[in-house]
Amino acid sequence: MAFPARGPRRPTSAPGERELRKVLELERAKGYADSAVVGGLDRFLATVLRGGALRPAVRSRLRLARGYRSLDPRARERWVREVLQALDAPDDGRGEARRTARADAGPPSDAGGHPLDLPVRAVRGVSAALEARFERLGVRTVGDLLTFFPRRYNDYASIVKIRDLRIGQEQVVRVRVWSATERVIGRGRKGTEATVGDDSGMMRVVWFNQPYVARQLKPNTEVVLAGKVSLYQGRPTFENPEWELWSDDLTHVGRLAPVYPLTEGLSGRTVRRVVREAVERFARFVPETLPEELRERYGFPEAPEAIRQAHFPESTEALAIARRRLAFEELLSIQLAVLMRRKAFQESAPAPRLPMPEAVLEGFLASLPYALTQAQRRCLDAILRDMDGERPMSRLLEGDVGSGKTVVATAALLAAVANGYQGAMMAPTEILAAQHLRTLRSVLHAGGGEGPLFTASPPYLPRPIVIAYLAGSLTASERTRVHEAAASGQADIVVGTHALIQEGVTLPKLGLAIVDEQHRFGVMQRAALRGRGSRAAHMLVMTATPIPRTLALTLYGDLDVSVIDEMPPGRQPVRTEWKPPERRHEAYDFVRREVAKGRQAFIICPLVEESEALQARAATAEFERLRREVFPDLALALLHGRMSAREKDEAMRRFRDREVDILVSTAVVEVGVDVPNATVMLVEGADRFGLAQLHQFRGRVGRGSEASYCILLADDPSEEAQERLRIMASTTNGFELAEADLRLRGPGEFFGTRQAGMPDLRMADLLDVRAIELAREEAMRLLEADPGLERPEHRLLRERALRMMERTIDEVH
Repeated sequence: MAFPARGPRRPTSAPGERELRKVLELERAKGYADSAVVGGLDRFLATVLRGGALRPAVRSRLRLARGYRSLDPRARERWVREVLQALDAPDDGRGEARRTARADAGPPSDAGGHPLDLPVRAVRGVSAALEARFERLGVRTVGDLLTFFPRRYNDYASIVKIRDLRIGQEQVVRVRVWSATERVIGRGRKGTEATVGDDSGMMRVVWFNQPYVARQLKPNTEVVLAGKVSLYQGRPTFENPEWELWSDDLTHVGRLAPVYPLTEGLSGRTVRRVVREAVERFARFVPETLPEELRERYGFPEAPEAIRQAHFPESTEALAIARRRLAFEELLSIQLAVLMRRKAFQESAPAPRLPMPEAVLEGFLASLPYALTQAQRRCLDAILRDMDGERPMSRLLEGDVGSGKTVVATAALLAAVANGYQGAMMAPTEILAAQHLRTLRSVLHAGGGEGPLFTASPPYLPRPIVIAYLAGSLTASERTRVHEAAASGQADIVVGTHALIQEGVTLPKLGLAIVDEQHRFGVMQRAALRGRGSRAAHMLVMTATPIPRTLALTLYGDLDVSVIDEMPPGRQPVRTEWKPPERRHEAYDFVRREVAKGRQAFIICPLVEESEALQARAATAEFERLRREVFPDLALALLHGRMSAREKDEAMRRFRDREVDILVSTAVVEVGVDVPNATVMLVEGADRFGLAQLHQFRGRVGRGSEASYCILLADDPSEEAQERLRIMASTTNGFELAEADLRLRGPGEFFGTRQAGMPDLRMADLLDVRAIELAREEAMRLLEADPGLERPEHRLLRERALRMMERTIDEVH
């Protein structure tokens, strides 16, 4: 049995295309004077788009954002040439004209607003129940459906003969149905068994639990089957293959078939059918945001065509170009958003110039019991340089756990105070804020008396520095006293938690605002701290989570970045290993031996869910088990997020003062805990944590002169979790771990919970450094040529960038 070839063919001149060609050729002959038809070309195009049977490639070329009449002669010539080229292009042989005829039906006549904002049920064949299933996947509107891109594609484009099938491989055949019968298959459940064949042979096909397929496959029907080939009684067999009736317009097989994320009650066939319908009817309404000049320079297709190819690509080449264009568009919007936000920040108001007096800096450095590393000094110089200017500093200070960020930040605060201004430092937890308070008072000798900074001759500062502490656990009277000290200027530096940005807090002479562990805060919260003052303050944000360059360019593209990439002398490398549950007793024995040497240990309870109450119960139960059954002769303390601030402080004080051998804790010790005598970090349920968080836990030990250890216990790790644990045990380099964490878990979960301001990317890859850098270069070029993106060709791009800014200026955590 021979089948006709499906090679490219010249288009049949359907009504609409034939007339369109004549008109455009006449317009070209008349010198592009908009005189080919009475009433002008715009009116004619509107008629053709409403009723003509046009192929998508032609239809997409016809849409003009501003109309033909508004174009200059050169632009008219280029547009006419492109449409005529689309008319001359060969059909792909898959029924483009028929698809377009269906697409021309357009959106429902009673639809209000923009077609892309219509609910999913506006797509033909979507019931209320089906709409609810799509909503579980975050797909609520037609626009959501068009950007619900496949996660991968099955290559079902290459059709082979039955005789050429290879066992164990995914393959595609085009066959005729000889018989299809509903019967009991396997464990008493009904299914379909069919016999099919081509001119090279016959084969068996079964569909388990799908008896309805037998009613759809009539004898002599021509179908395409795709799936993995197996052997049954020595003959090739398909089990539960994808299938589709043969036509020139295949959706599921005979092509690169899209594979979408699914949910219960939603099959891949249903999603493909619905998306196909949406693409055919609504893709033409997708606005074009990229300027024509930029598209031509990069060889990008227009937006509707890119959407079509991303869902149902004609070839791997067409798919690659479409994905590249859509990813670039997302990244360009992000880069425009962060660069516009940076520009708005820097131009909002001049900041006070805060030059660091040389004598103060020398006195401060001389008072330290250690010398700064070269990396610390390099970062400090960059910060002080920024603060000595009227343009507000906007800098990210990045450094691994224990690299010495706090002392650099302290020097920056000192520069503000030396110039008669105030400083503020905000941390996400009271434990970390209290740790900073102790460090600042120690380093600045601000425990209430005068230290070396104020007694040396000449005097470096006129009076001792006053440091205040503000947190939610303070009593009303304590908060009132801190508010008054801050408002009067008596408090030079205020350290605290979110309480710093609550109503009633004012710092009239605020010169420097510092946010630590900044990924715990949204952009608006950082801005709120800066806004405590009466004028623009310099802003420094810090993180102990090493951030891959790609994320730094996207999430923090509005910040200058300084990295402390060198550890202070004396920091001990932490030996790390992970153990299965049956070797838990070995870990306990090791903890006991370390305690016998006079050391201390942390035991972390797993984060079961994002709930402080559940964490507290898990930690409490584990604490009781360890205290009674495992270490009855040792002193244990408990720490979790449901405890009051005073209870937390007391637990930490006892651990620091060596009254406690083992601290049993939840992830609350991830940051801000500094106990040099602790040499063991034992993490239960380590497979539940990401690499960044495990690295933070590990950073709590190795802070003294003794060798330190991190033991990871995992009950039933998945393959991905095992890979994380192996990576964790193989390196102590925070940046290597960060890159691996980003690769394994994706940017959305990089920090353990959903990141504030994370852009919702459908196509772009935040691991693609070159693509991000290219988008940033293009964004800078666009903003240099058109700072406000006010030109007509940039209007939609500006709107998209502003929407991106609105989504990332947010409230999380």
